[in-house]
Amino acid sequence: MGHQIKDVDIESLQERVRRRGSCLDVFLVASVGFLFLAVAGLAGVMFVVKLPPTSGPDRLTGVTHSLRYKMENFAYLEFTKSELDNYTMHLAPVDYGNGTSVGSTFSFFQKQHSLKPQRQGTFFMYADLHFTCSSVCSTSSIVTVSVGDNKLNCEVELPANSTSVSKKCWTVAQLEDKRMCTQMTVANAKENKWTLEVKKSGIGMFLIG
Repeated sequence: MGHQIKDVDIESLQERVRRRGSCLDVFLVASVGFLFLAVAGLAGVMFVVKLPPTSGPDRLTGVTHSLRYKMENFAYLEFTKSELDNYTMHLAPVDYGNGTSVGSTFSFFQKQHSLKPQRQGTFFMYADLHFTCSSVCSTSSIVTVSVGDNKLNCEVELPANSTSVSKKCWTVAQLEDKRMCTQMTVANAKENKWTLEVKKSGIGMFLIG
């Protein structure tokens, strides 16, 4: 499932979310476009913002109050362990400017690798997964990544004799102010030679209402 949007007015998203019914599809498409851009930027150690041509990454400290407000409602975490197995996945925020990719609407707990919304609400949730085969992968496998007690599930098939697989998954869910971990389950975990590309893969969330 995927949509591509070049320009997204984030402030309009919070207005659209109040318009249920026929406006819901439009809102979802816009949300997907925003997080596609956001994840791409944060994975590159900076949030992608439309800046003047002479601006560079060092100008991120001068972002507007409006952007700061939007970032407060956004969180993005990179995976830090490439091994495919059945376990709680290791996560970490991305540094950019003078802050990190976890806004003040969220709390991140490093030891537990868990993320907690500071309030109940409706959240857009996103996973971007990239896998590569380190040698000859003659055995197929299925990897499932689940965020927050199955609030978001992303199932990826890793075919035999392939070298790379990528998949993006998203959903809109009601979340409580509780800690959420990300679980990985793998079929044929001990037999496959696939790895997760940690610098390209991660999860994102955005408060929409």
